[in-house]
Amino acid sequence: MPPDELRYEDSGARRTVFQSYAQAVDWSDRSHVDRALLVFEDLVLYGKRSGWEGTWLDELAVPLERDGLRIDERGRIAWIQPPLRVQDLSGLSDPSGILAELQRIQRDLSNDHAGAIGSAKQLIEATAKTVLRERGLPIDENAKIPALVKQAQKALALDASAITPGPDGTDAVKKILGGVAAIAVGIAELRNRGYGTGHGQASTPNGLGARHAHLAANAALTWCELMLDTLRDPEAPWRKTQAGP
Repeated sequence: MPPDELRYEDSGARRTVFQSYAQAVDWSDRSHVDRALLVFEDLVLYGKRSGWEGTWLDELAVPLERDGLRIDERGRIAWIQPPLRVQDLSGLSDPSGILAELQRIQRDLSNDHAGAIGSAKQLIEATAKTVLRERGLPIDENAKIPALVKQAQKALALDASAITPGPDGTDAVKKILGGVAAIAVGIAELRNRGYGTGHGQASTPNGLGARHAHLAANAALTWCELMLDTLRDPEAPWRKTQAGP
């Protein structure tokens, strides 16, 4: 429910205060959104206790449902499906590409499984390009996912050839990193085989269900969290490599 949609025709003091509050909320920050929802919930509970008449509750429920929320019989507001998110995007110069793909996945998970798989692939692509941009490295807009994943992991010293001290240099961590890279490539292959949007199909794929969409979405999030956590970590191996001996 972005603040641009919260416009009122009158200029009453309470409405003006509420509009100012809504515009101050960072709607891309889950903690901000959760606090804002508590305000809406208090409004619903107050209205129900005060016996407000009319269709105000239905009118409030419609935009909330559109954003994946519902109002229960007690007036409590809850997520129908918790929003997908990565922990912290605040340090990125421009997180808009990642946020756009997260929103697409969220939108498609419940009713467009192929769309969710396609967006999961695009989330990996957006994250890899973001990492390369933040590191000041060139981005090949025509590169395929395997190449992008490899370049991004190498940029953060997360590739198998990196020689790093501590747990990052152990065989165990390198096996995990290899597996995570394979996950990212596997999502792209799943999409390319016709199970995700992005290519026109003569017929729709059979057997595609919600569990496949959730598998792709959660796997993509795992890879993206790893990359962004490592990019943000002040003690990450790539920073020591960058600094030199």
